[in-house]
Amino acid sequence: MKKKLLSFFVLSCTLLSFSQGNIKVMFYNLLHYPSTQPSRISHLEAILDDYQPDIFAVCELENGGASGVLNAIQTPDNRYVAATFVSNQSVPSSDLQQMIYFNHQKLNLVTETVHTTVVRDINQYTFLLETPDKVTNPKYLEVFVTHLKAGTNSQNPNNEQKRLDAINVFTTALNSVPTDRYILFAGDFNLYDANEPAYVELLDPTNNIVMVDPINRPGSWHNTSSFQDIFTQSTFSVTDGNGHIGDGSTGGIDDRFDFIMMSENLQTSSEVYYKPNTYAAYGNNGNCWNKSINNTSCSGTYSQTIRNHLFNFSDHLPVVMELETQQTLTISSEIVVENLLSFSDGNIVTHSLGIKKSPNKLNNSTLIIYNQLGQRVLDYYITREALITLDVAHLSTGIYYITNDKFNIEPLKFFKTN
Repeated sequence: MKKKLLSFFVLSCTLLSFSQGNIKVMFYNLLHYPSTQPSRISHLEAILDDYQPDIFAVCELENGGASGVLNAIQTPDNRYVAATFVSNQSVPSSDLQQMIYFNHQKLNLVTETVHTTVVRDINQYTFLLETPDKVTNPKYLEVFVTHLKAGTNSQNPNNEQKRLDAINVFTTALNSVPTDRYILFAGDFNLYDANEPAYVELLDPTNNIVMVDPINRPGSWHNTSSFQDIFTQSTFSVTDGNGHIGDGSTGGIDDRFDFIMMSENLQTSSEVYYKPNTYAAYGNNGNCWNKSINNTSCSGTYSQTIRNHLFNFSDHLPVVMELETQQTLTISSEIVVENLLSFSDGNIVTHSLGIKKSPNKLNNSTLIIYNQLGQRVLDYYITREALITLDVAHLSTGIYYITNDKFNIEPLKFFKTN
């Protein structure tokens, strides 16, 4: 009896111990969503299913589009919450705005602040990390999101100055932030090189809170092949013979416009810190210079499928990075009520196991099978099939449990016989 209780305890702990202590961050320019081809939201859903960010910061979101993005990122256990959509407060007025979505099981949104600039707002979100000691030792993450003025000075002599003016608003806002806070500053910065005054001001070591570029890759980024692995725009190249979305920019992958900058203490702190080598231009395999992101020659870590979704959703690529903590971030252990999985032919099997899943709910996730000891014995990656057939002939006789790496679902139990 004690052995069975111990086995059940081990299994329960295993099933409820999902990825903990990390915060995955993604910033994405949504390209005038939803007025430009609102049906492309299905591509965003696939991108979010693949990366599963805990913080999803966006720009070029229009009034009326916030709920569509929330639906795209939402999970059956409703772990995502949207901040408040506030129309752009800056002058001249713009219908494009920044927004943030977050995993409320890891982060608690405390305050929202709007800082106005000469073009578009800078939106500030103050989060309290859901750590076990959050009352006695609170850890705060400040996330700023913006969209700086586009264009070179040759196009308009005031473009660089407008970007600098906005960055000055940000660095001034840092004067009101406690210096022990952790800072992320994400956005479409529209910077062409590291010598631009806006970039220099952003990294000024005399600022109240010192900011750093996580990858420390200064240089002249525009159309320079040595930086092609960090370019984020444009996902479209007319020379590939591919079309583009609405008024999306063309020219292929040749600019580093999108950034996530961070406070220096995320490099030095032992409590909350940047996870090395996680900063990336998501979807960029480093071999797509001046090509469309879904060009078949651009193969690598990011699959053709995900690059097709990126091509079909925006003219920018997302930027991603991860933070880690020494503590467990609170993950709800509540079982999802909705029945996402069921057996198609009963739960007593010899050679194969048939499983039905709710349409579109578990796509791009992994089924995991555990034995009675809580040992992981089989993984199966789910795409979009409604009926799954698993080969279990090689498993030993006994009781097994099926769960999922993405959602905290109630485990299914089946019996393997000879």
